[in-house]
Amino acid sequence: MLDRKSIAAAASRISAYIRHTPVLRAELSGLPVTLKLELLQHAGSFKPRGAFNRLLSAGFQTPGQSPSADLPAAGVIAASGGNHGAAVAYAAHSLGVKAEIFVPSGTPAAKVARIASYGAQVVQIGESYAEALTASRIRQAETAALEVHAYDHADVLAGQGTVGREFEQDAPELTHILVAAGGGGLIGGVAAWYAGSAQVISVEPEGCPSLHDALRAGQPVGAPVGGLAADSLGARQVGALMFPIAQRFVGQAVLVPDDAIVAAQRLLWDQFRLVAEPGGATAAAALLCGRFVPPAGARVGVVVCGANTDPAKVV
Repeated sequence: MLDRKSIAAAASRISAYIRHTPVLRAELSGLPVTLKLELLQHAGSFKPRGAFNRLLSAGFQTPGQSPSADLPAAGVIAASGGNHGAAVAYAAHSLGVKAEIFVPSGTPAAKVARIASYGAQVVQIGESYAEALTASRIRQAETAALEVHAYDHADVLAGQGTVGREFEQDAPELTHILVAAGGGGLIGGVAAWYAGSAQVISVEPEGCPSLHDALRAGQPVGAPVGGLAADSLGARQVGALMFPIAQRFVGQAVLVPDDAIVAAQRLLWDQFRLVAEPGGATAAAALLCGRFVPPAGARVGVVVCGANTDPAKVV
């Protein structure tokens, strides 16, 4: 069960391996906001939280410690649009574990290079995350490696929920939290942590409306995948584990155009010298383009969740 207790346990488990990322109180287009700078996390996104919690919960340990019995010799395997793969590769490298990462053929070169830099074997296959996931599962059946799903696993969700736990610790005054959504691991974990004590707002690109469409349909459904942020937010369908959480605790689901995402990237650079990838700037874009208008008296937080892009495309 994903709740504050399981997220607190995850925080304790992964604390030695991840950064407690800072917050920045600032203004975006005249609106006071508090930014959670999760783009400063190891491997360039929030994803190591879930990856470490999955591996440590399964029994993998830092080299030199006594591991749990019966761990797969093949190590771990994952499919990813890029950021999750980098996170799993980083976690595996930190724990002395082999990693094999499957990514679509169109994954940005910067993300492929980051995955490989941590010593993982990278397999580029298919045109979408869904195709890479299918290929990874065929391979997993051959090797018996531990699968680390990008978002639809309880340990991964609990790890991502530690973003919300930290945000509340550092900015307890917030009433509204804007979070970018793809497969739903981050927003599912954050929403489970706040559990209604602050309103969590989902922000997705217009080309990747998986949670928006699921909430409208009352169940996870297939959605289009396209646009500027598809490499990080382009899940065709949200996870089954997070969806009931979203139904209970996600107050709104808004969509933003690609040009608003580009504007948010530029603003984050111009004002704060933060290089955010398109998915990392998506939550902020909802404020800039007016798709989310805070009610009077609201105290708004924005999770800036990823930085894995070519800086030349931003600056």
